[in-house]
Amino acid sequence: MPTRQAELDAAGITDPALRAAYTTCRALNSAHGRTYFLATRLLSPDRRPAIHALYGFARYADEIVDDLSDGRDAEARAEALEDLGVDLVAAFDGAAVESPVITAVADTVRRYGIDRALFAAFLTSMRMDTHVTGYPTTAHLGRYVYGSAAVIGLQVLPVLGTVVPRTEAEGPAAALGVAFQMTNFLRDVGEDLDRGRVYLPADELAAFGVDRELLLWCRRTRRTDRRVRRALAHLVATTRATYRRAAPGVAMLHPASRDCVACAFTLYGDILDEIVAADYAVVNRRVVVPDRRRAAVALPRLVRAFGARTR
Repeated sequence: MPTRQAELDAAGITDPALRAAYTTCRALNSAHGRTYFLATRLLSPDRRPAIHALYGFARYADEIVDDLSDGRDAEARAEALEDLGVDLVAAFDGAAVESPVITAVADTVRRYGIDRALFAAFLTSMRMDTHVTGYPTTAHLGRYVYGSAAVIGLQVLPVLGTVVPRTEAEGPAAALGVAFQMTNFLRDVGEDLDRGRVYLPADELAAFGVDRELLLWCRRTRRTDRRVRRALAHLVATTRATYRRAAPGVAMLHPASRDCVACAFTLYGDILDEIVAADYAVVNRRVVVPDRRRAAVALPRLVRAFGARTR
């Protein structure tokens, strides 16, 4: 498989500072985006650095919000996000900035003509994380998820390429971003409670007799109430419906990108299967897709992709 340097060569990234910036983003993806990084290996080498840059930027902003070990309060985190936004706009306009992550993502935006407004929407949702701790309705959560997830699907679409007009593929791409995000919310509900947040719509939880206090009780006692199980089963079903809306988008992608997205689609969907297999007892632990399943999904695609490139 191509090395990190070969990926940069394939992408035509020759400037040493830029190569270092993209390498930083690749390291972030490798360290934190376990499923995402595996799927990225299925892309053609020239596309990988851009995907690493987009992931790296999202992770960089997310760390500002979620790294509770640095001792910053909500106001300081909000200020850091504002500074990030200022630096990002400056980098978009060609200014030199200190952050290698911002340098790489700004270069990616220029190379692929990605809509800068998508990053403004993303940062708006990240700012919400500094003061919003719950969402009363599905509509309220949807506004957050648009910026935190749907726009990610729209950002990567120009890099992946399409065989249809891009506007036709945007709906499924946005839906897939939302499906991935909702899967994360269901998997990480306990960890999010520890941060003081609930990313599940309160109105849908209430329909099953669930509120934040009951979720906290489950977290504290390491027990799972039947009402929580029913609520999570409902939310798993609605998330599966989002995956179904996203599914037609895979065939709309450039052939060189389909295996990557199909792999991520399958492995993230498998997280929902693991939640069901755990009988929805996810408030107290984080389910994972077993390595043998990950290998079974990814390895045949990796072999096929490698063979296609060497022929």
